[in-house]
Amino acid sequence: MASAEMLDFDVATLCEKLRAKQVSPVEVTDAYLARIAATDEKLRAYITVTAEQARSAARKAEAEIGAGKWRGPFHGVPVAIKDLLYTTGIRTTGGSKILADFRPDYDAIAWARLEAAGAVLLGKLNLHEFAYGVTSSNPHWGFVRNPYSLDRIPGGSSGGSAAAVVTRSALATLGSDTGGSIRIPAALCGCVGLKPTYARVSRHGVIPLSYTMDHVGPITRTVRDAALMLGVIAGYDPNDSTSSREPVPDYTAGLDAGVKRMRIGVIRELNDGLSEQVSRSFNAALKQFGALGATVDEVSIPSFAMATLVNGVVIYADALEYHERWMRERPADYGEDVRRLLEAGMLVTGVAYVRAQRARARMLGEALNALAKHDVLVAPTSAIEAPPISGRVLFEEGPSEADPVRDILRFTAPLDCTGQPALAIPTGVSSGGLPLSMQIIGRPFDESTVLSVAAAYEKARGPLPAPKL
Repeated sequence: MASAEMLDFDVATLCEKLRAKQVSPVEVTDAYLARIAATDEKLRAYITVTAEQARSAARKAEAEIGAGKWRGPFHGVPVAIKDLLYTTGIRTTGGSKILADFRPDYDAIAWARLEAAGAVLLGKLNLHEFAYGVTSSNPHWGFVRNPYSLDRIPGGSSGGSAAAVVTRSALATLGSDTGGSIRIPAALCGCVGLKPTYARVSRHGVIPLSYTMDHVGPITRTVRDAALMLGVIAGYDPNDSTSSREPVPDYTAGLDAGVKRMRIGVIRELNDGLSEQVSRSFNAALKQFGALGATVDEVSIPSFAMATLVNGVVIYADALEYHERWMRERPADYGEDVRRLLEAGMLVTGVAYVRAQRARARMLGEALNALAKHDVLVAPTSAIEAPPISGRVLFEEGPSEADPVRDILRFTAPLDCTGQPALAIPTGVSSGGLPLSMQIIGRPFDESTVLSVAAAYEKARGPLPAPKL
């Protein structure tokens, strides 16, 4: 089978072909490693490529599948993970110079569960340094590029995770989300990004940005692939004191249920200030839901208007707590933008931090009120398409430049404050050929409904045009 054909399979399709022995894990892994070699000098999605380990894991998967020892839908599937997740003996940098030579002696639980399911690790993915930013313009490991336009940002902080999925240099990836870091790159690169409910997926072995708001989740080509990946990584972990004992359902079971007679609420506070392209695409998606039989109306969550401030205050303090020693001993080893943010954390008072945490409870209460009469809520993922890469790691100030708080973070940060599940899904591409996206948001631990609604829309929307990288 031709490499190009194998690279086009999603996880669900490849799983069937691997189990039927129509393709081998070794063939598929070699195809992905060749794709990385062909594209990553331009894309900069990877920090570390684990070619030797990948081929060894693929040979093991091939032998097990040949012997009838099937482990499940990720057996023999090539994946990659954000370089925040610990991997035993494999460099885990956090995208920083500070951890350039750090090799953990244990695995992050999310990766350990994928590995136990037979997944093949292609490597560790580039990101905004220590996950503290939305551009993935990394001064230490290279600026990650958007597959649809190499002069545009891929979003962040999981920029490498989304760019690799879209450019076919990984079949599925793991990212993390604290202010939008799974959903923003998925939106700007044109793929699916699922931030699960807080505590749904263990954060053990994940370098933290904010202990109280970090989420780990899948970035994939399709909604079904996200459901499959979440089913592997979700569940209680005694190593993570915040981990939930809520049972893990089969997230694929209701994917074909459709949205007929569902009620979908459009969040008023997250439906303004949109570019003309985003507005047109989002409204077309709402009409599509109506055509599929759903009722679409507006809801209000007033406290979401202050979410970026609340999210920022919490991250300022939580991040500084983790980085405090390095900020005293090695401040010059941080990139300029991340160092400035950590310095800003020194100005957050205990009173401000407590008030921000209290405000999060209010936001969740209002969001649950809005969901009392709705199955899911929706909003754009970003007000704009992917902006150009600046000459600096910061967004330059000026009327023609992107303001990441105004145009991007204010749409994603509220759901990190509330901890609700939120899935970013493409709604099309702009007239300039750049991806556009919306979020589907649910009740805590109701990822199944979020995924079901997303799958119905994805089927009706049809495929996106592929990037020309």
